[in-house]
Amino acid sequence: MATGTAGRGFLRPLLFINFIMYITILGLAGWSLDKLIDGESHRHLGGRNTSTGYLVIFSLMTGAVGACSVLAGLLHTRAWRSDSLASAISSALVSWALTALSFGLACKHINLGNRGRHLRTLEAFIIILTFTQLLYLILLHAGIISSRYGPGYRNYGTDYGAMSHEAQKDSTTTEPPDA
Repeated sequence: MATGTAGRGFLRPLLFINFIMYITILGLAGWSLDKLIDGESHRHLGGRNTSTGYLVIFSLMTGAVGACSVLAGLLHTRAWRSDSLASAISSALVSWALTALSFGLACKHINLGNRGRHLRTLEAFIIILTFTQLLYLILLHAGIISSRYGPGYRNYGTDYGAMSHEAQKDSTTTEPPDA
């Protein structure tokens, strides 16, 4: 196995699972928001407690940002470079923060009770996804620490400035032209 590719075997299935779960959260939260707007919350959502609206809105944000985070992670597994690792980590961190907020709202929603089966399913997906997204974030950070699990932050010898390092060295060591 080549150096730095051990993490790919862990990341791809986890990204697939997270993507399916984020899309499911988007579907359930979108359906629940539609029922809340139509005023059908008592019939379909099992009544309404005070945290239902907040749970649905935060779940929609979590699903949208999480799905985009998974796409950034898929691009990273394809490129497998340190610059794609940085973008995957930053989007995964924002996604996990929103998922953790939704997790807190789901816990409050469970505590208040009076919820239907669709909202119970949404709560279950959010709770499971909080831990799978955290596992994904830990695996990405393992890529920084060890080159076995990811590309790490290394200098690949590429210079992005107007002048390369050697050109700068040469320009400082040469004598000025005779005038």
